[in-house]
Amino acid sequence: MNELCNPFLVYGYEGPENFCDRQIETTTIRESLLSGNNLTLLSPRRIGKSGLIQNVFYYLRQEGYPCFYVDIYSTNCLADLVKRMAVAILGKLDTPTQKAEGFISKFFHSCQVVFSVDAFGMPQVGLNILPQQEERTLEEIFAYIAQSGKRCFIAIDEFQQVAEYPEKNVEALLRTYIQAMHNVQFIFSGSKLHMMSEMFDSPMHPFYRSTERVRLYELNEQVYYAFAKERMDAVGVDMSEQVFHTVYSMVDGVTWYVQALLNRLYRMRPKEVTEETIMMALRQIILAEIESYKHLYHLLTFTQAMVLEAVAKERLVREPQSGNFLKRYNLKSASGVQRALDSLIRSEYVYRTDEGYIVYDRFFAIWLREKDTF
Repeated sequence: MNELCNPFLVYGYEGPENFCDRQIETTTIRESLLSGNNLTLLSPRRIGKSGLIQNVFYYLRQEGYPCFYVDIYSTNCLADLVKRMAVAILGKLDTPTQKAEGFISKFFHSCQVVFSVDAFGMPQVGLNILPQQEERTLEEIFAYIAQSGKRCFIAIDEFQQVAEYPEKNVEALLRTYIQAMHNVQFIFSGSKLHMMSEMFDSPMHPFYRSTERVRLYELNEQVYYAFAKERMDAVGVDMSEQVFHTVYSMVDGVTWYVQALLNRLYRMRPKEVTEETIMMALRQIILAEIESYKHLYHLLTFTQAMVLEAVAKERLVREPQSGNFLKRYNLKSASGVQRALDSLIRSEYVYRTDEGYIVYDRFFAIWLREKDTF
């Protein structure tokens, strides 16, 4: 096992020893990719898509395959996407001879190749993209990957972002290049399920029925408890299954929030994890974020704030336009509630599941329910 100060990772990936379960999903994705399929990986944010991709890539790299992870969540246009792909991929498929001869600089004609080092002192290749040359540069990146002849795997995380770019042809452009790639398989992962479904299920979109589908759900509670108990036992912290259930259910089993609570409890190192220590850990986490929560709350209109608080208090709202729901929270009209919900969903305050509406950020939801005590 890697030597970590805290085995309950909140960010990053540190190998399979510190990654909980997902054995079936890891095997399914690995075997599908090796069989020549592209995949769409779907789940709400913070369930663990990125970690799962890194876990799959760990094993594929052990077999000698180059793997590239491209997170485009914060991109806003085609040029941003091209730059992210360049940083992730360029220079990493070159032979020693190509490196020595400066192959990349000679290969790209639509832009300037920039060599630098990252925060860890590792060499990095980027591109200065010229105006109106984004499409040509993207074509050159795919041509660069193809000419290597190496079988490799590329994951584009938060792929639904391309549908919001000002350029309207990005999906079609990517589909054109990707379907011509014979040495690469792709994972398209996303957290906005309605957008991803539209992109891959609608005949009106270029990626219609072009991938195998994998849906990611919460980790099994018993498996997660065994993982957590082993690591708590190693430092002399006793945690019963009943107490772990409190942690798990408090945040609906969503991986990132469970990890954050376990991370905090591990740091506290009580002899025994109790309901009281869980509440202490939770309070510390929320107090650290409270100014951010207040800011987010004050950005809302009066009706949006009322609806958001109502959803937080209910935890799951199946019928937001029902008379009982409106009366219970003094909401004036069903149409007003629906408009507020639509806005809250667009801003990612609220998420619509198959069962109903929930507040996306589980810690924010707890603060909304109990903000008078903070």
